[in-house]
Amino acid sequence: MTNRQPHIQTNSFKAWCIAARPKTLSGAAVPVMIGLAHAYADTSGTSTFQWTPAVLCMLFAFVMQINANLINDFFDFKKGIDDTSLRLGPRRACAQHWITLRAMKHAIAGVTCLACALGLPLVYFGGLAMILIGVLCVVFCFLYTTHLSGKGLGDVLVLVFFGIVPVCATYYIQCHHLTWQVFLSSISCGLVIDTLLVVNNYRDRFTDLLHRKMTLVIRIGEKRSRLLYFHLGMAACLLGIVHCFHGQPMAFVLPLLYLLMHTFTYLHIVRIDRGKALNLCLGETARNMFFYGLLVSVGLLL
Repeated sequence: MTNRQPHIQTNSFKAWCIAARPKTLSGAAVPVMIGLAHAYADTSGTSTFQWTPAVLCMLFAFVMQINANLINDFFDFKKGIDDTSLRLGPRRACAQHWITLRAMKHAIAGVTCLACALGLPLVYFGGLAMILIGVLCVVFCFLYTTHLSGKGLGDVLVLVFFGIVPVCATYYIQCHHLTWQVFLSSISCGLVIDTLLVVNNYRDRFTDLLHRKMTLVIRIGEKRSRLLYFHLGMAACLLGIVHCFHGQPMAFVLPLLYLLMHTFTYLHIVRIDRGKALNLCLGETARNMFFYGLLVSVGLLL
């Protein structure tokens, strides 16, 4: 049997949906969700909690995630990383010629402008610091694919821009201050989301090495990468004990359910080890990540 690729019209709506990678939006939603849960709990749901900046934070996170996906699609194709029969992950739009490079460049420019337009009103709610945060988000959105991911620094960026920055900024916009509880919670969030990058890079370790993309997985080796995956989830849950000291013990207890799911996925990774079957573990990790955010948020609100 031949592995025939679906026919998708160039620059069609379906092609753009594939390029946007909607399944990745949970990674953008989780840190904002946790930041909002912290803020809502600390304001006790009073009038000081504002829904307009809450919605803007979520929309900004979604648009920036889509922008990162488009940038990744464009530059990985330019580098020749996606244009190979050895690819194990989903096919990419530029590599499959579902979207032209010219159209992708225009889309990246447009989505970047849209993100800035959504983020600018947050200056009114959070002050001028929001401009600096927005600029850093846009700059590192490009730097991740073009320079840093191939140097093993992608995991650091995930910790910062899918943990510390979105959780703390979302909370600060609502409460105009930060606490150690929120900061540690943001680190936990970043660690959990990094598990998605680790399993993705673990699946692609052979093709990445072929293209000299030196991810952290390649730098530390297979065995240590598997242990890193497991310990990231473990460390995130252990850091959650900080909630017990702030009268919110359920925010520590409920995510232990996530740890159980995370452990089962880790065992699947060890058993499968390589090949397209690891896409199953990638899907499980995305599911686990979303449940972590949901469980922490519910625990904080309880």
